[in-house]
Amino acid sequence: MKKTMDANQIKLLAILAMTIDHIAWLVFPGYSKAPLALLMHLIGRMTCPIMCFFIAEGYYHTRDLNRYTLRLFVFAVISHFAYIFASQDFVDARSFIPFYYGGILNQTSVMWSLAWGLVMLRVANHPGYSQLKKTLLVVCLVSFPSDWSCIASLCVLAFGTNRGDLKAQGRWLLFYVALYAAVYCFALDVVYGLLQMAVALSLPVLARYNGLRGKDPRINRDMKWLFYLYYPLHLAILGTIQYLR
Repeated sequence: MKKTMDANQIKLLAILAMTIDHIAWLVFPGYSKAPLALLMHLIGRMTCPIMCFFIAEGYYHTRDLNRYTLRLFVFAVISHFAYIFASQDFVDARSFIPFYYGGILNQTSVMWSLAWGLVMLRVANHPGYSQLKKTLLVVCLVSFPSDWSCIASLCVLAFGTNRGDLKAQGRWLLFYVALYAAVYCFALDVVYGLLQMAVALSLPVLARYNGLRGKDPRINRDMKWLFYLYYPLHLAILGTIQYLR
């Protein structure tokens, strides 16, 4: 397969798929079995693996790993409020407090799990990894209540530790998401649990990645911040529409 897509192009595809998915939650609340709703959510499954992939790529390309890690956690905190506001579980300001209304799952956004995935990758590549293995379990527990649970963290780890081997990355992706799908089936909804396996749609897209960020350095800088800001901004807009409606 020809590697014809740079990082900017793939990320734009990911945020388009994400937007379609989130609009579906707004237009078809709950676990709708309407064909259009399922199709929109199916398209949206491409987004999380792409996000995980590029968090791992960022680990290898960033000039300042500590700054990169801090930036992810800052946006995880910002995104928390937008995510909760846009969710169907939003009741009032107390909804922003994790576990306040007794829920366990989906207490914050996927950005939380992605940020911890970067921490996992740093631990796995640390010289003292054998002494730090227990840290990975702690990260799983800390990221478990977020959207995509600890699965997103584990996928960042899988993409990063198998860099350059898309087949291995794909196998780990499908393995971890299969676990997530099983929990989803038992805890939330069977159809939507099975639908999670559509993450496989992201693999042909990632196979086209040419290893480049983009053609124009100036556009690259602008796109970098677009990808960070778009997530909380579009959720805030969708949340406002839902609240006014």
